[in-house]
Amino acid sequence: MTTPSPGRLRPRPLRRTPAPRRLAPQTRLHPAHLVLPVFVREGLDAPRPLGSMPGVLQHTRDSLRQEAARAVEAGLGGIMLFGVPAHRDATGTGATDPDGILNVAVADVVAEVGDDLVVQADLCLDEFTDHGHCGVLTPSGAVDNDATLERYAAMAVAQAEAGAHLVGLSGMMDGQTGVVRDALDAAGHTDVAVLAYAAKYASAFYGPFREAVESQLDGDRRSYQMDPANRREAAREVAIDVAEGADVVMVKPAMSYLDVLADVAATSPVPVWAYQVSGEYAMIEAASAQGWITRRGAITESVLSIRRAGADAILTYWATELAGWLAEER
Repeated sequence: MTTPSPGRLRPRPLRRTPAPRRLAPQTRLHPAHLVLPVFVREGLDAPRPLGSMPGVLQHTRDSLRQEAARAVEAGLGGIMLFGVPAHRDATGTGATDPDGILNVAVADVVAEVGDDLVVQADLCLDEFTDHGHCGVLTPSGAVDNDATLERYAAMAVAQAEAGAHLVGLSGMMDGQTGVVRDALDAAGHTDVAVLAYAAKYASAFYGPFREAVESQLDGDRRSYQMDPANRREAAREVAIDVAEGADVVMVKPAMSYLDVLADVAATSPVPVWAYQVSGEYAMIEAASAQGWITRRGAITESVLSIRRAGADAILTYWATELAGWLAEER
């Protein structure tokens, strides 16, 4: 058998013009694949811009409702709410207060959008504690896993009663998925979905987020979030969360962990999401502001890479803007 000459092996025809490129992509991105993370702060009378995340705001309750309406108009799949309280304490009591900022924000958004958007609530104590950790502390200052689970169970029920369609368990406590699923079921909220942040790494890319939620953290979260050096450990974390009843599993961050995301997507029996975190957003915005990269191209490529690695949905601060670009391209 003769070897074909190089001139016969020509992949370029399917890339030559826009028409064949539209016909032949192996990965497609749609607005319904996107979830918008949003911050709402107690006590604001006008939205507050974030210095480290150009274009992202701390919202008032009114501006949050407007943002949610824009998300529906853009065709997004969901919105993830993070609350920023005016007051914090050691156990994060604001997280379970029906009148706490996150719970009233959930109710506001559900009233605004109904079932046109999956309304999601971050289920973690870090925004609500005066020490900034994701759980309750022991007298020695360590995070008490099992005491924290009790708070998570109460928080899940409070969010469900506020109307959340999905609760996002981002605290990385052992057993959190099972405890929350049991608490929701016992309270009659069997239809509320559970998103487990199964592979959440102790990342340097969370810095701007801490400005957004006015984090009180002094130190780090390496005792409960995953070591960035570990890849196979993610498979174990995902398997545990699926066994405990997770409806969706998360890999976070996204772009620095595409190998982990691909591993999880190849084996998970439930949908896999990924979070394009604040540091990833800030880097692209900063580089594009300097003229070093093309902003629209870099944003689109970065989100597409996460989708290509296997994410069924992507949390990204560009969700609404990107959805508009995708509509233009259609």
